[in-house]
Order: sequence, then structure tokens, then C-alpha cells
Amino acid sequence: MNILVVGAGAIGSLMGGKLAESGQAVTLVGRAPLVEAVRRQGLRLILGQETRVIRNVQAAGSIAEALQQAQTQEQPFDLAILTVKSYDTEVTLAELAQALESTGAPVPLLLSLQNGVGNEEAMAARFGPERVLAGTITAPVTVPEPGVVQVAKPKYVVGLSPWRPDFPAWALDSLCETLRAVGVTVTCYRDARSMKWTKLLMNMVGNASSAILDEPPDVVLADPRMADLEIDALREALAVMRALGIRPVNVEKYPLGTLAPVIRWGPRPLLRAALGRIVGGARGGKMPSLHMDLSKGKGKSEVEWLNGAVARHGEEAGVPTPVNRTLTQVLLHITRHPDAWDEWRHNHERLWQEARVRAKR
Repeated sequence: MNILVVGAGAIGSLMGGKLAESGQAVTLVGRAPLVEAVRRQGLRLILGQETRVIRNVQAAGSIAEALQQAQTQEQPFDLAILTVKSYDTEVTLAELAQALESTGAPVPLLLSLQNGVGNEEAMAARFGPERVLAGTITAPVTVPEPGVVQVAKPKYVVGLSPWRPDFPAWALDSLCETLRAVGVTVTCYRDARSMKWTKLLMNMVGNASSAILDEPPDVVLADPRMADLEIDALREALAVMRALGIRPVNVEKYPLGTLAPVIRWGPRPLLRAALGRIVGGARGGKMPSLHMDLSKGKGKSEVEWLNGAVARHGEEAGVPTPVNRTLTQVLLHITRHPDAWDEWRHNHERLWQEARVRAKR
């Protein structure tokens, strides 16, 4: 397969590197420092104590440049993997559509390895649902410097699920075989929405609250009030999923499908303790993604595709979601007005009271 990876940050570079390692033709689309580093010295993958240098990978500064290279080589892309932030999806899809039109290249199959809910829908609306493959990945990955990717956990899982049953079986089989050949655990799910919404449950815990309060998740969750907010946010999400007919599934070592009734109805002291253990192990010592974007002053936040997606679908389904709405609106306000962050840092009481007030409206 000839594979295009758009948004070659941590996850994109990891996936591109593993696919190239298997012998696939891979082009990474990323920022100038990444492109220069890969062209000069290849892509370096640090896996535990081992460092691998992947040299059979190309890099381009834009989708248009990548498609022009492929056209020159007479090798159109079979698959495009999107790993951009969710708030960049629409712009990226527009760039891809324009580049395809200008080069006359055929539309590739599309795989989303992005957090949150809504990316596959955007892909399907623009290029057709039969071309869309939903994906998840559980690897905690960092980029110490351009062209270098470090994986914190030696074992991680890639989840794949066709957005519609008529997605080409050969492409799914080929991708699964390729990843498994280089040691990546791949799980195929029957229901793409179940997979993506379950991953949303995993991503949202201690994420928005950590960003708002400017504290690590374990510090946030040590406060019973904040732990209760997270429990309520999860319960709202599960209620929305139930209203939409979406069942949670077990993902890797996280049996959310099995534990969903416990989360919805279990005693809070038990759930508080469990959340602290789960979040501490899953983050690998990293600050969560929403905090990283906020601290970098990007002016945009994926919270709209996490807690915001719960609130949005809850409104459509008639399910109240006051906690998710609070976390979304407060974080978006701070994102758009950075000076307001000082009013929320370490202010557990304010966040607790804000959620309670919104719950009464």
C-alpha cells in the first residue's frame, strides 16, 4: 500500500514509522522541522531501550506537495491516515479535497486515528462513508525533538472498525496484517461508534478538569468533589450513549463494556479510588492533551469533541449533561481568553460550584 499520514506529530510519526518498517511506502505530512529532520536522518523510533532508524519514509510539508510527489512517481495513495487534532479536521479535509482535484489523483481510503467523536462523520460527509475507517490507539507517545518519537509503553493497541460494512475488506485485512507483522496489537471492532465512544470515555476522565485547574489528574482526583464531577461526567456520557443505542466495549485492559453498570450505579467511594488508579496508570506521567494545548496557547481545544460531544449529543437526545457542558464551556472560555485562566487555577471550589449552578438550570 502507498500510505499518506497527515499530521505527523507523535501518533502520526509512530504509525508512519511502523508501517514503513514493514516495507510499506509511507509519506509523512508535517511541519518544516519534521520534514527537514526526516529527509536528513530518517525517522527515529525509541521503543524502550531500543532505537530504530526508519529511512524508507518520505516527508512533505503539505498535502499538495505529497500528492504531487506521488503523481510524479505514478503511485497514487491507497490510504490517508489523519492524526491531526480534531479542531483541524475540517481544514485538513478541505486541503485534501483541493489537492486531489488539482492533481487529478483518485480519492484514497481514509483512516482517523484521532481522539473524540465527530471526525469520521466529517470524513464521511466529504468523501463518502464507504471510504472511512475508524481507529483508536492507546500508546502514550512523545516527540523529544523533530523526527524522533518515543513510546512510553512497550505494548499498545490499535483498534480498527469500518464506518460502514462496505468498506473494502482487502484494505482492512492488509492494514491489520501489516501492523501485526511489526509487533503492533490490532483489535477489530464490529461497531465503529461503540469503539469511538468508549475511547471518548477513556480520554475525557481528568482531562478538561486538569486543564481548567492547571493540575495533574492525580492531584485533581484526590479531591472527592472533583472525583465526583468526573463520575457524573462519565454517567452523563453513558446515559447519552444509551439514548443513542451505543454500547460501550472493552478496550485493551480497560473493561468499560463490562464495568459500565458499575460506573452508572456503583458507590462513589469505590469509583473515586478506581478512577485515581486508572488515570494514574493510563497517563504514563504525562499531562493530558487538553492541558497541553491550553498551556501552548493554541487558542483551540479538542474539548468540543470530547465533553462537548457528550453535551451536544445529549441535547439532541434529550439527556441532561450539566457537568460535561460546564467543563466544555469553562475550558473554551479560558482557551479564548487566556487571562481568565488565573481565576480558575487550583480553584476546585469555583469549578464545583459552577457545575452545581448549571445542574440546577
